[in-house]
Amino acid sequence: MSEAGEGRGAPLAPFLRGLRGRCARCGEGALFVGFLKLAPRCPVCGYDLTTVDSGDGPAVFVILFAGFIVVFAALITELIYDPPVWVDLAVWLPIGAAVCLGLLRPMKGLMIAAQMRNRGERPPP
Repeated sequence: MSEAGEGRGAPLAPFLRGLRGRCARCGEGALFVGFLKLAPRCPVCGYDLTTVDSGDGPAVFVILFAGFIVVFAALITELIYDPPVWVDLAVWLPIGAAVCLGLLRPMKGLMIAAQMRNRGERPPP
């Protein structure tokens, strides 16, 4: 394979690694030590992860995306079936929470990978 063919998929690789919760640099080390707690450094390549910070970005994107999906589904359900309010609360609140929690870790990994890929670092205090 030529050099041009090898590098064709390279720009997406760090982002896919971040979505999987792996180090964007090597793709092997775990990015997280808890559900959302970032590891201090990559256990495989030693990259210092204390220099990157996703801030509130992942939460904002997850809330906007999950809110759109859940509110749209709840609206369609309301228009078609007209369930009582307690049914809406019993169904859509847990679904909304599950969607947000399910997307938060991959989105945080993606934002960290984007920051690592673009060499963004936390400003000094």
